[in-house]
Amino acid sequence: MKGVSKAYRIWRNPVARLKYPIFQALGGVIPRALQPRALKRRISDAHETLYYKDFYALKDINLTVRRGESVGIVGRNGSGKSTLLQIVAGTLTPTSGTAKINGRVAALLELGSGFNPEFTGRENVYLNASILGLTRDEVRQRFDAIEDFADIGDFIDQPVKTYSSGMVMRLAFAVVAHVDADILIVDEALAVGDAFFVQKCMRFIREFQKNNTLLFVTHDTSTVTSLCQDALWLHHGEVRGMGTAKYIAEQYLEATYAEKQGVVLFNSNKSRKPASERPLQTEHVVDQRAAFINHSNLRNDIEVFKFNPDSASFGAGGAEIEQVRLLDAGSGNLLAYGVGGEDVVLEVITCAKIKLDRPILGFFLKNKLGQELFGDNTYLSYRDAPLTVEAGETFTVRFRFQMPYLPAGDYMFCVACANGTQQDHVQHHWMHEAMTFHSQSSHAVGGLIGLPMLSIQMTKGGNA
Repeated sequence: MKGVSKAYRIWRNPVARLKYPIFQALGGVIPRALQPRALKRRISDAHETLYYKDFYALKDINLTVRRGESVGIVGRNGSGKSTLLQIVAGTLTPTSGTAKINGRVAALLELGSGFNPEFTGRENVYLNASILGLTRDEVRQRFDAIEDFADIGDFIDQPVKTYSSGMVMRLAFAVVAHVDADILIVDEALAVGDAFFVQKCMRFIREFQKNNTLLFVTHDTSTVTSLCQDALWLHHGEVRGMGTAKYIAEQYLEATYAEKQGVVLFNSNKSRKPASERPLQTEHVVDQRAAFINHSNLRNDIEVFKFNPDSASFGAGGAEIEQVRLLDAGSGNLLAYGVGGEDVVLEVITCAKIKLDRPILGFFLKNKLGQELFGDNTYLSYRDAPLTVEAGETFTVRFRFQMPYLPAGDYMFCVACANGTQQDHVQHHWMHEAMTFHSQSSHAVGGLIGLPMLSIQMTKGGNA
């Protein structure tokens, strides 16, 4: 995709739309009788005339996606995401620029697009699959698999106009999942599905990603970081950012807060290099398998690094996070090395720059892709009796929890301080990577994290 733009003509009024063809037929000369009163008004914009102005849904988009890549597309409503996908799918032609697509495209765009509401589900399967490039014989061979994937029962022979939005999505996704596409486009359609079907779709998408190309549009940045390696950020039809999914998700979060509540960004270009601490000996593990795990090469050793005050961050500046530390819950000693399964305390020290009448301090534990593994905040604990902090005062928050077992890799604590309520607050300081640590070895091989087991029992008979 090179230099792609898409413009829509917006007429100043119905009369202008009627006069314009006459104006063109006369070679651009406007007879006095047809001259609008605003003729003397000077039009400086090349895309604006006395009769219309051009609205650009996309402006000079350059994008290259290779086979096997998964790209998330984020942006607010009206940013041009759907327009871009429709050009890729071939349902829209660009006003300028070129879009070259290699391979069969299966698109799940607007809910029910490609379906005739008067036709039955069965008839629409044949109709939609033929639009996506299958022959009638190919559809007949795959129909049972499509019907089984959709799982809408006898409604397959009822008109689509009688379907709920979830049933329409089920049928539409079932079709695109069976057309042997090279490129799959999903535009927020999964938002209307029930949890079980969405999980089925996600399993299909993850399998599809192994050898094919995915373009995924959503407002949920955690889904983008989970599914995609890279992301494109659109804003008012223009590319505002392109990079790794984790980086773009962080930048989009910052901009969303900035636009919502007038937050001034700061520290966004600071270094993120951590410094290590000297390890301390701690052994406080309650998992029943601890004795075995901790005396084998399966122990989950976690190297903890110092608080990074130069972590990329943003906020309104009414508070500043000054220190983040991970402590042993028993001794209170600083942890430079920890062990999965032990009780720890995450300590956050914050200085108020202005009076905070309802401060909220929270954290997320994230993996290297930016996926949020778990987190919490102080709101519910202090909702009925909020702590008031005067300007210049410092306050400390300690979260005590059992460190999960972490697969080998890099992790970070994202820490933030806001003021207000859970639904309505001002974000004063958000640190993307306040403290990082490295899981060196682990017996947790499945899932994102492993939970310490308080008890595991296996007995004969029907009663455990």
